[in-house]
Amino acid sequence: MQYSKDGLHLTEREEGCRLTAYQDSVGVWTIGYGHTRGVKEGDTCTLEEAEKFIQDDIQFAAAGVNRLVKVPLTQGEFDALVDFAFNLGVGALEHSTLLRLLNQGDYQGAAGEFEKWDKAGGRVLAGLLRRRQEEKQEFLS
Repeated sequence: MQYSKDGLHLTEREEGCRLTAYQDSVGVWTIGYGHTRGVKEGDTCTLEEAEKFIQDDIQFAAAGVNRLVKVPLTQGEFDALVDFAFNLGVGALEHSTLLRLLNQGDYQGAAGEFEKWDKAGGRVLAGLLRRRQEEKQEFLS
């Protein structure tokens, strides 16, 4: 499956775009729309570079979802899972109860797992909880 424009808008809205590198809530250097690979203090990018970064990062996350999920998905389910994998990493999805339940065909149980991923650095973050709720809503749409 391919990530939809609605999914991309969700990711862009939740990430925001910053053209100067910053440290996220757990200290990871980040730039653009949540891009982390190879980013270091003092880095800058253009809007065009930020858009290229997000496209590459989304492709990676979408490929991970396509590889890991063994049951049929709606577009909303797929988009929610790609945003989740984009934000937390494909490895987090791969080792999650969310994926295990989903691949067992328990879509409702999987949906109930999103909000459990609301912590960064061991702390509950309101922004992460809101994002997980958005993903759950998209998953159930």
